[in-house]
Amino acid sequence: MKSLLTTPAVLMIVTATLSGCGKQEPVQTVDWYKANAPERLKVLERCKANPGELALTPNCVNAKTAANALVLENREYKQREPMNFSSQGK
Repeated sequence: MKSLLTTPAVLMIVTATLSGCGKQEPVQTVDWYKANAPERLKVLERCKANPGELALTPNCVNAKTAANALVLENREYKQREPMNFSSQGK
C-alpha cells in the first residue's frame, strides 16, 4: 500500500510552508499612514505595481484607507445623520 506522504507530496508541503517565512514588514495603522505621507506614497506605489500579490495585504489596505480618508477630510466631508423617512406620512 502506497503511503500518502510520497516524496513529491512532502516537497510540496515543505515548499508551501517555507514560502511564508519571508521577511515580514511591520503593519502600520491608518492613522500612522495619514501622518507619514512619504511612507504612504511609497507603499501605495508598491501596491499599485503588484496588485495581484499586495492589494489585500494589511499595509496596502491601511495606506489606501488613509489616502481615501485624507481626500475626504480635504473635501470637508461631514458625516451626516441618517434620516428616518418611515415616520413621515402617518
